[in-house]
Amino acid sequence: DWLALKPQEPSPSQCCGSGCKPCIYDVYEKELAQWERAKAKQDKSLLMEKKEQSNNSELNPDTFTAFNISSVEQLTEDTYQYKFELPGNSSLRLSLGQHIVLRGVVNGLEVQRAYTPISRGNAEGYFEVLMKHGELLMLASGTGLAPMLPILQSITDDEEDETFVTLVGCFRTFDKIYLKPLLQDLARYWNVRIFYVLSQETSLEKLPWSYQENTYTGRLNEDLMKTIINSCRRRPFVLICGSSAFNEDMRRYLKAAGIEENSCFVF
Repeated sequence: DWLALKPQEPSPSQCCGSGCKPCIYDVYEKELAQWERAKAKQDKSLLMEKKEQSNNSELNPDTFTAFNISSVEQLTEDTYQYKFELPGNSSLRLSLGQHIVLRGVVNGLEVQRAYTPISRGNAEGYFEVLMKHGELLMLASGTGLAPMLPILQSITDDEEDETFVTLVGCFRTFDKIYLKPLLQDLARYWNVRIFYVLSQETSLEKLPWSYQENTYTGRLNEDLMKTIINSCRRRPFVLICGSSAFNEDMRRYLKAAGIEENSCFVF
């Protein structure tokens, strides 16, 4: 029970690198110390301290405070305005240009990012921020993975880039997957998902457990394409690279899934 309650150490990809106070690592160290004290005393009620603090209506530089989202307005194709509720007529009381750090869970991974509210610093009862979310779907067969990687790495290397990326790599067998360590590292980023489709594998049981959940056997067909498209947060822009037959099949499946030709690029 105690191991299940232990805070999980952040991965390097979870830190935005903006010098946030507190940093996600600061929060982890504080929560870990709190967990260790509670475990030593065998008193789980000591873990409730942070939940009580989360109801505090004033911002605290040493802890996160929970606020409800009252509305989300889409301003452009990839830009959204989020409005958060503040208790009563309270205000953030931020100085001009001062930023706040928002924390949430994306794809099961805890993420924190710095944002400067667009609402007035003395706005009462709410605050607003702009978030920009694009989405890319990469479909690669065999060595068609090559042109995808520089694009994917340019996104993960830019801490300001919040583009969501889904990479689907199609290979014959598990042993034929190129650059496994690099792909596994990229998949740890909060905004990256990687799926594998193995045409000559008949079972996932012999694969390492870390691959089984995000791997499909058989070919990338129309039904699987629709499943992947539907799992995206919004209609993605699609990059395709493979053999001529693969590229043609992907364009046909995408059209059946409702993706227009002007939303695709074939290498």
